Amino acid sequence: MKYDEFLARVRERGEYSHQDEAAKVTEEVLSVLAGRISPGEVDDLASQLPGPLGQVLAGAKRQQAESYGIEEFYRRVAERTGARPRTAPWDAAAVLTTLADAVSGGELNQVISQLPSSYAVPFGKADLAD
Repeated sequence: MKYDEFLARVRERGEYSHQDEAAKVTEEVLSVLAGRISPGEVDDLASQLPGPLGQVLAGAKRQQAESYGIEEFYRRVAERTGARPRTAPWDAAAVLTTLADAVSGGELNQVISQLPSSYAVPFGKADLAD
C-alpha cells in the first residue's frame, strides 16, 4: 500500500476533514505502538509500511517494549494527538485497521501476538487470534 492510499483510508475511517489530520493521527498512533512492541518487531513492521510511516516507527522505537493495557495505549494516543480521551479509541482504530490491511497476515500476527487480547478491537478483530 502506498503512503497516500494509507492516509486516504485513515482519513475515511477516522472521518477526518483533511489529509494532514489523518497524517498526524497516523504518526502519533504508530509512535505509541512502536513503544509497545519489541524493537525487532518495530523493524519488521516498518519494512512493510510506506517509507514515511516506516520512518515514524523507526524513530519511535524503544530499546525494549513497554507493557501496558489498552486504556493506557488510548491515554497515550490522546496525549500525543491533543484529542479528548474519548476520541482516542476512534483514532487508534482508524490507523490500526488500516495497518492490518497494509501488512501481511504473518506480520500482523507477529505484532498482535505481543499484545493483550484487549487490543483486538482497534485492529478490527473479534479477538487477537483472528
